[in-house]
Parts: sequence; C-alpha cells; structure tokens
Amino acid sequence: MMRPPNIFATPTVPHGTVGPRNLITDVPGLKVGYADAPSNCTGVNVILPDAPAVAAVDVRGGGPATRETDTLTLGNLVHTVDAIVLSGGSVYGLASGDGAAAWLGARGRGFSFHPSATVPPAPIVPTAALYDLATGGDKNWGENPPYHTLGIAAASRASDSFPLGTHGAGYGATAGALKGGLGSASYITHDGITVGAIVACNSLGSVIAPGGRRFWAGEFEIGDEFGGLGAPKSRVTPEDWGLAKLNPQPRANTTLACIATDVTLTNDELKRVAIIAQDGMARAIRPVHAPFDGDVVFALSTARQAAPSDPTSLERSILVTRIGSLAADVLARAIARGVYLATCPPGMTTQPWSNL
Repeated sequence: MMRPPNIFATPTVPHGTVGPRNLITDVPGLKVGYADAPSNCTGVNVILPDAPAVAAVDVRGGGPATRETDTLTLGNLVHTVDAIVLSGGSVYGLASGDGAAAWLGARGRGFSFHPSATVPPAPIVPTAALYDLATGGDKNWGENPPYHTLGIAAASRASDSFPLGTHGAGYGATAGALKGGLGSASYITHDGITVGAIVACNSLGSVIAPGGRRFWAGEFEIGDEFGGLGAPKSRVTPEDWGLAKLNPQPRANTTLACIATDVTLTNDELKRVAIIAQDGMARAIRPVHAPFDGDVVFALSTARQAAPSDPTSLERSILVTRIGSLAADVLARAIARGVYLATCPPGMTTQPWSNL
C-alpha cells in the first residue's frame, strides 16, 4: 500500500554556487577597474560593460551625491549606460565620471545621433560618490581634485579581477565605527543565472551585531568568505545600534552599490531589481538609509541570456523577483566582505574588523 505524501516534508531546494571569482565580474560581459590615491586617502571604481547596457537606479539615502542618474529614469531618450562609476570624494568625486567619460569618448564609445570622426560621442556614465573628506589624507587640493584623473585610470585598468577592502571607492570609507571598504560577491543559480554585486560601504550604521564580531549578514554567508562566524546570536534591543557612528554629520555616510545580471531585462524591470536589492543593505547594516546616508543601488544587465519574451507574463515577473532576491543576498554578502577585508591605511585611525 502506497503511503500518502508527507505535506510537512522539507521541499527539495535547488542549489547554485558562488562564481569562480566571487566578484561582480563573474557576470559575463562585465569588467571593473579601480584607482587608489593613497596620499589623498580615496579612490574610484569603474564598472565597465563590454557593450552599452540597460540600467536603472534606486536612491534611498537622504544625502546622495550623484551624476546622470536622471538618464536612467523610464521614458527618457537613452536607455543604456557605457559605464557606472563609484567614487570617494563627495561632490568632488563626481568628476571621476567625467574622467571615465573622457576615456570612453576617446575610444569612440557613447551615444551619438550622427556618428562622425569630427563629432565625439556622448558616453553615458552615471556616477555616485561617498563622503570620505574627513577620514585622512591630503584633501588640500585647491582647484585640482584628483578625481578626473582617477576616473581615467580606473577605466583604463578595467579587468575581470580587482582587489577588495581598502581599494577603489572603499579606500577611505568607514562602516559605522569600523574601517569600511570595497566588497563584491556573486552567485550562479542551478539553472545558470548569474548575479553579482560590488559595493563601497561607508555607512552610518554598523555591519556587526552589538557585543561581538559577527556580521549582520552572517546568515547569508557562503563558506567562510567573511570569517565563517555565522549569524549573530545575541538579542538586540531596538535602540542598540552597536558600533554605528557617533555624532553623524550630514553627507558624511553612504553605501554605494551596483548589481549586475546576465539576463536580458528592461529598464523598468531593473528598477524593480534595484529596489529589491536595497534590502541587502538592510540585512547587512543597522541602521540604514538614514538622512545622513547617500545610499544608492544601480542595476544593470549585460543581456547575455534571453528572458521570456512576453514582459507581462507571470513567468517573467517571477524571474525579476528571483533576480532581485538573489541580488539582495549577494549585496549583503558583498558588504560584509568589504569590511572583513578592509585594512587601515596610513593617515587613517579607524579600527578594522580584524582588530576587534
């Protein structure tokens, strides 16, 4: 006699894997460059797709510093980007987008109504900057901030691999009371979808639970990519922020991120992915999206895989939800990795996680 099915049995859940690099560049068709300025205690990252990529952005922080994010709004003329830039330097750092645009334009990349040898293209380079002006280094640059040059340097060295921790836009970052940094992570699903994230964590909130060294993102860790300590075990009261920054100043905090996937999605669908991915910040940082933060999440598609052709189909909506959910988990992991790997460079006195 056959037994009835056990409706309370744990369902079989398919498992994917971390990408070979555990970086956003595991997404096919994507490279990342970085440039550090140790004397200025700052840096820049350029996310560079092999071809113009559909993109979107979601801004949740109360003090953002951004450039060309309006071009990503649904209904505007240009639907693709040539690069996305994450930078230190607050408002000065937005010039890194100019540098990346100059580098791209010199190579004939960018939007053009009438391609011509005498008319340069217009590269579309949305940019977001975090505040690291008060964290050390020589910021007495007068009328010559270094960011235009850093943007060119970062674009020119874009590759499949790049360093994490105290590099790029995370060079001068702080995460709560700890040294912040540049993080990245990836995931490939059982059916071949790749999702990756890169993030510069310079948050007001703390990335670790009060009273210990465990990351808020610990339950999403794969292997021991940020210490293998597991999820926090302590109970936390609503007003205990642990190692969040004391006396936060306006525009002095920001977490910048870019999510990427190889699945073909529209601007509107990528906007939804970016919105869902913001939950990754909430899983990894407490508190988050404060008036003092300039939190920004970009999302882009390299369009290496086709999606269901009917954009109104239930199947396609489920796919967008899957990618957004994966992006949130990957972003939470990337935030923890950036802080876990950060070291304190000369000129900074902030404590790194490794010294806790």
